[in-house]
Amino acid sequence: MSRPDPDLVAAFEATWPPAESVRCGGFLVGRGAGAGGRVSSAIAVGPWAHDDIDAACARHASWGQPPLFRAWGDEADLIAALTARGLTAHTPTLIMAAPLSALTDRPVPPVTAFAIWPPLAIQRQIWVAGNIDAARQGVMERVSQPKAALLGRISDRAAGAGFVALHDRVAMVHAIEVLPAFRRQGLAGWMMRQAAHWAQDLGATRAGLAVSRANTAAQATYASIGFAVAGSYAYYGRTA
Repeated sequence: MSRPDPDLVAAFEATWPPAESVRCGGFLVGRGAGAGGRVSSAIAVGPWAHDDIDAACARHASWGQPPLFRAWGDEADLIAALTARGLTAHTPTLIMAAPLSALTDRPVPPVTAFAIWPPLAIQRQIWVAGNIDAARQGVMERVSQPKAALLGRISDRAAGAGFVALHDRVAMVHAIEVLPAFRRQGLAGWMMRQAAHWAQDLGATRAGLAVSRANTAAQATYASIGFAVAGSYAYYGRTA
């Protein structure tokens, strides 16, 4: 499966930035500061040579990070070069996208979802419960684009949290978490619709998100409200 279109790729990268990025030949290497593989990986941003892979690995090592690359599904040459070096694929992930018109065709029920900034303490607690720890929340803090923290409520309870940020005309949604006791009740869908209404008011026309291939339940939820697969990627690193 190929990569998403350039506007979607740009929004995907801009709205979840590493603490620092360094160019190593044809790669851009991210320093994640403990915030997970997404911001601790190297991506190809131009023509690359095999020596550039070595340089990227050395940069990872200088930061105390294991060698990690993120490759789109259509980067066959890069994938072959990485696997030849003993790096193996893991965490295959889909990028899904939807026109905002598909998500804003109905109002969000009163007191069901909100888009606010900064996040409330309860939102941070919900994220932590879903393994979105302080380091990952720090990624949200350093986003410079328009952004909002999503709060979802069921039965007068704060039950979900998420993050949305705008880059040009694309709104990317990240870190959607719903407490286990409140899942499968449609809350994630309403939070996505709230994000769409927020983004539409700021001039956006599309929404995007990343979801693990293994998370088929989330994929079904997003597909039911208008999202379609736009591309895929996987990480390449060393196994223990």
